[in-house]
Amino acid sequence: MGFTIGISRGMRDIRSGSRRRGRASDCTAAAEYTGLWGWDVAPGARASAGACSCGRRDCRAPGAHPLDFAPEIPAGATLDEVTAAWSEVPGAALMLPVGRAFDVIEVAEPAGRLVLARLERMGLPLGPVTATPEGRAHFFVAPGAAAELPTLLYRMGWDDPSALDLRGLGPGAYITAPPSDRGGLGPVSWLRSPALDTATEPPAARLLLGTLAYVAHRSRA
Repeated sequence: MGFTIGISRGMRDIRSGSRRRGRASDCTAAAEYTGLWGWDVAPGARASAGACSCGRRDCRAPGAHPLDFAPEIPAGATLDEVTAAWSEVPGAALMLPVGRAFDVIEVAEPAGRLVLARLERMGLPLGPVTATPEGRAHFFVAPGAAAELPTLLYRMGWDDPSALDLRGLGPGAYITAPPSDRGGLGPVSWLRSPALDTATEPPAARLLLGTLAYVAHRSRA
């Protein structure tokens, strides 16, 4: 899929045959995130054939970062407000800022799927979980988890998070949200969709970290 970059009021518009349908679905999803789940949404770049819509040839994360010139849409915005804001950034990806309503624990998707099944059988509280086209799973957990991750793992007997292929994402990070494409590799999808009881109050990382670490260790071994 190719795209054409046209400059209008400092913005670059990605055009495709499914642009109208994509824009409508993006607006609906963004309004759900802001109005129902209480999350801020940032318009993000798209990528095709390795080129980023931000226009920077030296872009370090093509199609996987917020647009510098586009303001975030705050939690609580209505569909009309989201539609008006998105008309200023047609074709933008949906991105969620981490470290506000939630932090993220990232793990390989195969391990993430096993963890999700185990935790559901155990009846433990779970927040949303996404799968990226790079083969990673993102578990939404309570804010502060990324900073606490090394200490929590150490207390559980794990000295090195990198050896487990676990990564904490906190303030300053952004994740691509369903149904947006990430990096030109394909769409992000839900492994576990948001729910009213966990969207704004995701579980503490310690409740699932033991299972995450154990399964990640077994998977790498």
